[in-house]
Amino acid sequence: MTAAPLDGPAAPAWTRRPTGLSRAVATELVQRIVAGTYPPGTPLPTEPVLCETFSVSRTVVRESVKMLQEKGLVRVRQGSGTVIADQDHWNLLDEQVLAASIGAEEDSAILDDLVVTRRLLEADMAFVAARTISGDDLARLRELVELMDALVDDWPRYMPRDKEFHDVVMRASGNRIARGVVRSLESQAAEAARYVGRPDAHGCIAANRGHREVCERIAAGDAAGAAAAMDRHITEAWLARRTDGRGADRLDRTDRPEESS
Repeated sequence: MTAAPLDGPAAPAWTRRPTGLSRAVATELVQRIVAGTYPPGTPLPTEPVLCETFSVSRTVVRESVKMLQEKGLVRVRQGSGTVIADQDHWNLLDEQVLAASIGAEEDSAILDDLVVTRRLLEADMAFVAARTISGDDLARLRELVELMDALVDDWPRYMPRDKEFHDVVMRASGNRIARGVVRSLESQAAEAARYVGRPDAHGCIAANRGHREVCERIAAGDAAGAAAAMDRHITEAWLARRTDGRGADRLDRTDRPEESS
């Protein structure tokens, strides 16, 4: 069999995805749906068109469309074929849908939603951890805080300790579902430069003050204080990284006095 010429045209980007062919096609379709190439309410291209577009068999296309259904991105209607679903039906906890949504939005709205969800869950887990944490886990939190103080000028080494600090608190709470949700959200957001930002020593110092406060409240058994400290730390750390000034008030949960009539 003759090998393909090395100087031929480059393969489309979607064919180079490191997964099975059906998943590769589904991933490309997810990107197109989320980006609005195929808007909600419109039909997905027919099987023959998709087969020709991606140079794949009907079996591959059907498997890919099934994946889109599982993600809530399409609906199969009798007489209408496969139709793009409204955004309200999209499963944003799906790793592909969330990653595509983060990449497609120009503002920080979906990342704000992610941060609000994360702080809600982590604040509750910090509350519980203050009551349940073991001596070993508490010792590790203190060790991590001291280690991060020494690594504020070295973000590549600081970052894994930051993640471990939060994971120790989550593990200590015993809430496996909340921990799983946060870890899943974080794993997708970690690929977005707008979420990670460009941390410098000043930012790391400020972030570790938040870690230290959380650790101290947990060590004191102050559940409410630990929850408040975690909420404050996650919010302030995100606002320090957030480059888009629009809509930041969506993160605010402070009580405002009612205006007099």
